[in-house]
Amino acid sequence: MVAHAAHPGSSSRVRRRALLGTAVLAALVALAGLAAYLARDGRSVPENPASKPYIRPRALLIAPKTRDPIAYGRAAAAALWSYDTRAYSQSELRKALHGWLTAEAQYADPASVDKAVPSAVLWQEMAANGQFATARVNEGHFPHAFTQALQADPGAITQAYVYAVTVSGKQSIVWKGSPAGGAESRSTTLAVRCRPGRPCALVGVLPSVAP
Repeated sequence: MVAHAAHPGSSSRVRRRALLGTAVLAALVALAGLAAYLARDGRSVPENPASKPYIRPRALLIAPKTRDPIAYGRAAAAALWSYDTRAYSQSELRKALHGWLTAEAQYADPASVDKAVPSAVLWQEMAANGQFATARVNEGHFPHAFTQALQADPGAITQAYVYAVTVSGKQSIVWKGSPAGGAESRSTTLAVRCRPGRPCALVGVLPSVAP
C-alpha cells in the first residue's frame, strides 16, 4: 500500500481506492464470524472414483477467462481445494495459485491464498504417501450480506468491482495404501474482481464463510 503521494489530493485518492478494495472483505469478515463454516452441512455430492485420479497425476489448474464472478469463484475454489503431491512441489502450487490473483497489487491478498495451501513440512509428509486431492464444486452464490449491500447501494460495486462469492462442494483425498481415500464437505468465501470488459481475477480468500 502506498504511504506517500506527490500531492495531497493524489494521496487521498490512493487511500480511498485501497479502502474501497478491502471494504467488501472487511464487512463480510465481520458478518461471517457469526456463521463460520455454516455451509459445512455435509450435503450429498457424488464422489469421484478413487482409482481414476490416482493413475494419472493432475496438472495445475489455470484461471479461466470469464467475466462472471460466480463462475470464476467456483473455478478458484476448485483450484484451492485441489492438489497433487506426485505432480508438483508446494512452491509450484503456491506460484500457480498466485497467478489467479489480480495484477493490481493494492487489491491482491496472496497471504490469504497461501493459508489454503499445506505447509512445506506437511507437503513433504503428504508427498511421501503420494497424496492428492480433487474437488467437486456443488454451487456458488453471492452471500446474503453482499446482495443486501448491493440492493442498498447498487452503484457501490462500480467503485472497485469487487464481488463476494461463496462456494460449496466436496474435497476427496487419496493416498498410498488407501485407494478409497476420504472426503469432506468444503465451503469458502472469495473476493473476486471483475472490471467491465476484463476477465475476472481473485482478490483473496476470507478466513470465514459468509452464507
